[in-house]
Amino acid sequence: MRKFLSVILLIFVVQFSIGQELNASVSINADRMTDVNPQIFKNLETKVREFLNSTKWTNEKYLPNEKIECNFFINVAKFNNNNIEATLQVQSSRPIYNSTYSSPVININDQDFNFRFLEFEQLIYDQNSFTSNLVSVLAFYANVIIGLDKDTFEEMSGTTYLTNASNIVNVAQTSGYAGWSQNAKSNNNRYFLITDLLSNTYTSYRKALYIYHNEGLDVMYNNPKEGKEVITNSISELAKIQKVRPNAILTRGFFDAKTDEIVQIFTGGPTTNNANLLETLNRISPLNSRKWNKIR
Repeated sequence: MRKFLSVILLIFVVQFSIGQELNASVSINADRMTDVNPQIFKNLETKVREFLNSTKWTNEKYLPNEKIECNFFINVAKFNNNNIEATLQVQSSRPIYNSTYSSPVININDQDFNFRFLEFEQLIYDQNSFTSNLVSVLAFYANVIIGLDKDTFEEMSGTTYLTNASNIVNVAQTSGYAGWSQNAKSNNNRYFLITDLLSNTYTSYRKALYIYHNEGLDVMYNNPKEGKEVITNSISELAKIQKVRPNAILTRGFFDAKTDEIVQIFTGGPTTNNANLLETLNRISPLNSRKWNKIR
C-alpha cells in the first residue's frame, strides 16, 4: 500500500512539474515605503511569483529543464490605499547548446507599472477580460517572454504568443491604466512594443534573434569562429531596421540585453575580421560606442 501511494505521489509530482513554462524569480524593492507594513510587499512578491510560475500559458508540455528562466524586478515608488506606483524590469534568458551558459534574450524596463493590490485577492488570468492591471501586465510579459524565447529556437515561431500579448493590450486599453495606449507621450510602452514585434517592418529583429542564438551561439561549442561570423551576420540583419526606423524600440531593446555579451564574444577566442561589425554596431547603437571600442 505504501509503495502504491509512493507511485501515485511520484506521478502527481511529475505531472505537476511537466507543464508550466516559466521559472520566474520575483524581487520587490519597497525601501522607500517606510510607513507601510513590509508584509504587504512580501505577500505581493509571493503572489506574483506563484502566478507567473503556476499559470499554464501554452498548450505545450515543458519539462523542468525546459522552463524559461526569467526575472521580474519591481521597484515601488508610491503606495496609497492599496494603489501601487512602480517600475518593472523584465529579463529572460535561454540556455546555449553544449554549455552551462544562458544568453540574455530580453531586458525591458517598464516605467508604467501601476496597479491596485489587495492582499487576499487571487490573481486569476482570463485572456478575454480585464481583471486587474497587475494580472494583465504580468500576463503580457509572460507571453512576450515565451514568444521571443521560441523565436530564438525556430525562426518566427513565437507568433502565437506575441499575438496573445497583443490581445491582452487590446483588452486592457479600456482600463485607463498607462502603458497600453498608442496615445502615450512616449512610444516606449507595451502597446508599441507588441505592435512593433508583430509588424512586418521589424521582422529583421525576430530573424536576428534566431540567427544570433540558434545559428550563432549554439554552434560556438563546435566551431567558435563560425559562430562569431554568424553572429556578425545577425547584427547585419538587425541593422536593416535602422534604414527604415532609426533608434527603434526593438533595436534599443536588443542592445539593452546583448551589449555586454557581444563585447565578450568578440574580445576572446579565435580572431575574426571585425571592421564591418564595428561599423555596424557604432551606426545602429552609438550610445554603446565606448563598449564597442573594446572589440579589436
